[in-house]
This record gives sequence, structure tokens and C-alpha cells, in this order.
Amino acid sequence: MGKKKTTFNISKSENFSEWYSEILNKAEIVDLRYGVKGFVVIRPWGARIIDKMYKIYESALRCTGHEAAIFPAVIPEKNFKRESSHVDGFAPEVFWLDKKQGDEKLALRPTSETAFYEMYNLWIRSYRDLPMKIYQRANVFRNETKATRPLIRSREFHWIESHDAFATKKDAEAQVQDDIVMTEEVMHKIFGVPFLPMKRPQWDKFPGAEYTIGSDSILPDGKVIQQPSTHLISQHFVKAFDVKFVDEREKEKTPWLTCYGPCMSRILASVISVHGDDNGLVLPYTISPVQVVVVPFYSEESKKVREMVEKIQKDLLGEHIDVRVDNSGKRPGEKFFHWEMKGVPFRIEIGEKELESGEVIVFIRDTREKISVRIDDLAESIKNLGAEYDSRLLARADDSFKSKIVDCKDKVSIKKALKLGKIVKFSFCSVENDGAKCAEFVEKELEARVMGIRADIEEKASGKCVICGEKSNVIIYAGKSY
Repeated sequence: MGKKKTTFNISKSENFSEWYSEILNKAEIVDLRYGVKGFVVIRPWGARIIDKMYKIYESALRCTGHEAAIFPAVIPEKNFKRESSHVDGFAPEVFWLDKKQGDEKLALRPTSETAFYEMYNLWIRSYRDLPMKIYQRANVFRNETKATRPLIRSREFHWIESHDAFATKKDAEAQVQDDIVMTEEVMHKIFGVPFLPMKRPQWDKFPGAEYTIGSDSILPDGKVIQQPSTHLISQHFVKAFDVKFVDEREKEKTPWLTCYGPCMSRILASVISVHGDDNGLVLPYTISPVQVVVVPFYSEESKKVREMVEKIQKDLLGEHIDVRVDNSGKRPGEKFFHWEMKGVPFRIEIGEKELESGEVIVFIRDTREKISVRIDDLAESIKNLGAEYDSRLLARADDSFKSKIVDCKDKVSIKKALKLGKIVKFSFCSVENDGAKCAEFVEKELEARVMGIRADIEEKASGKCVICGEKSNVIIYAGKSY
């Protein structure tokens, strides 16, 4: 039996790093030739995927009572200085502008808490103003000192950030849980990216937060990538901006705030990595820029085929299916490889033969099978096939993700599992500051990062900490990370 033909000779399972770089290039997702380290040009195909992701996420936010706003990209230095842990946490990553506003330095926003809270000081006056739930679609800039990787670790992020204010801590913590649910409903169930919601250790929380929940996914090379995170903001931070409201009893109080940040460019990195194969992208039907490509076979005299192609295109568009007709002068094989590389879920092949039979050939990208579909039933069939397609990608991703989580009982098994590209879970002393020393051992000796404890379920610890031998109080997860 001959070797299975692929679009390029790089194995995702054997050399993920090279495969990922090649996919970004050949599928025309990004161009790295802009000439500024850590900044990439996102090409039209990548931009259209991200735009679809934005629209889905923004729709979910609006359904939960969020409203959109647009804030300036610059933040005055005085805003950072109001809260010491926040400025200390972000100081190394801030891009400062050369030109000042009067005597004050201006920063390109690394995140927007300090911008929003300055305005919340003006907008929030009474309990009737709460909850206030505002988000923006924005770019943020961080002078990342580690090695950069397109979409995975960059100096410019394309994301959404929501900043919500509530009258009580209970309401704010409910929002944190709602954010986890949103990540589940959108990133996992729609985009097909599995994750673990992890409550970060105290030494690894967002600067200025009471606590942080990070959504950790894993790429094929065994490295963990943080996806959306949500934070319960410390009231010390809020008080620094003098944000107050008057309650029903005319008493002045400080609201509780949360923030949530799904990064579209980073989630795209996971979509590419989790679903792609050795023939290129495999995009979920829901977010593919082109869901169906029609490849017609006809000569100049094939008027009936041409008319049928136009009808098919019109019918699919009428059902809100993104369709493209490839009338380019490329050979059929070139067209097939091109759209397979782009990850288009379905390819319709039609010529004189199909016209006579009343059925077209539909190629399915993920399974690589061809099926016959009646032309009259095409639009409805594509919608059904699309739902099945996304369910299949999700199930495959979930199976792979579950296989990468390993229970470990000692340092030897932890080290072995990490080397095999797994996420490890084991008994640990504490995620409070007194556990930082054991976390340092994990980082230095095992070359991994303590991710934290599960935020969605309660896992009871028993026995002793695998690292120090003291009483275990939590089950923690760890993995190699970007």
C-alpha cells in the first residue's frame, strides 16, 4: 500500500513546532515578515476566522447583559501608580510612549482595568447603576521578554475584555462562575477547544486580584497554553480609584469588580493546533470563513452546469452558509489541496455527470470521505452535516485532552508524565503563599508550572504533599507551559 498523500511532508505528531509554523504560512493565517519582533500581520484568512470568533463571543456577552464600549489605547502613568501590586506586576511589560502628555508618561495598554475604573468612578453613583457590565474588543500590548511565538505568545494580543461591577461580593463571584460557563459554552463547545478551569495559586494571581481563574488548554507538543482568565478584583484596587456607590439605605459602599479576557488570537492558535492534521487546517464549520467551496467541472459550452452552480451558490447563501465557487484556472488537484489546506469543511464537486444524476459529490474535510447528496436537498444536508462535523471535532478533541491528564503519586511519575507531554495532578501542601517553595521546586527541578486547583469541581486531598512530604491540603495540576 502506498504512503498516504498529504499536503506537505511534516508530521504534526512528530514535529509539532515545524508543523505549526508551516500551517500558519501555507494556510495564509499570518505573515511574519513585518520586521518587528513579537508583532505579526494577520492575513485575510486568519482575520476572517478571528472576526467570526469575535462575533460569537460578543453575542454571548450581550446575552448576559454586557454592553460594548471603546476605550483609548493609551493609559496615563498615574493610573498604574494608584495600585502598587498592579504596577509592579505589569511594569516590566509596559510599552511607554516617547511623547508625554504634559509631564506625564503614557503607556500602550497592557490591560484596561485602570482605564475602566477611572470612568467607573464617574459612572457609578447608586445601587441602581449596578450591575454595570461593559466589554470592549481591543488590542493590548505587552513587552514580552520570553521567546515569542505567532498567536501563542506575542507582544500584541487581539482580545475582548469585560469589566463588571456589582453591589456584593456574592454577585461578583457568581459572575466569575458565569465567565467559566461562557468559556465552556463558547471556546469549548463551539470552537472545540477543551480546557481546565484552574484557580491560580496566590503567588500566580493577576496583579491586583483577590483571586484568578485561568482556563488552561494543551497543545500537541504537551505544553499548556492559558486561554480566557477571569479575576475577582481586590477591593484595595477598586478603592485606589475611589469607586463608590450609595446603597438602598443611603450608605456609601465599595462595589466588587471582576474582569474577563478571552484572547481571540490565542484561541485561534489552539483551534489550529487541536484540530489541524497533516493536510493543513481543520476548521470547525461554525467559524470557517468559507464553509463550502464549489469546484465545478465544465467546458465553455456547459451552460447548464454553470447555471446550476449559480443556483447552488444562491441557495446556500440564502441559508446563511458561507460558500465560495472556485472558478480559478488551477487544475482540479491544485484546487482540492488549496481548500483542504485552508480547512474548508465541505467541497462540492459538480459537472455534467452530476447534473444528469441530480446528485453532487461532497468531500468532507476531517474524515476525507466523499458522499453523494441530492442537489435539491443540498442546503439542508450541508447544515446537518455541519452540525455533525463540529460534534465530531469536539468529541475527538475531548478524547485527546482527557488522555493527557495523569494522576501521579511521586516525583518520578510526575517527571515521566511531563516528559511525555501530559498534565499532571498530585497531592500538594498549599496554594497559599506557604506553598510557593514547593512550586519553585516544580518549576526548577521538574521544569513545569503549578497551574492551581480545579475551579469547577471540588477535589479532596489526602496523604502527604508529593514535593515536601507535609500534609496535603489540595490536589494541584501542573504542566510545561508557553
